[in-house]
Amino acid sequence: MAWTQADREALERALARGERRVTFGDKTVEYRSVAELRAALREIDASLARDQGRTPVRQIRLTTDKGF
Repeated sequence: MAWTQADREALERALARGERRVTFGDKTVEYRSVAELRAALREIDASLARDQGRTPVRQIRLTTDKGF
């Protein structure tokens, strides 16, 4: 599915209101949790970045421990 900025804004509004049901045009999606809603926002952000020719920002965190 090609995501639009309007789709992203609809997800942001739902997240701000605490809703889990979002309508995109003629389709309605009900997310199971806030985490799933946030994952959808990250996917839309990555898709919009690819469409605009930008590479999505990735962050990798490493934690080490000597194990003593």
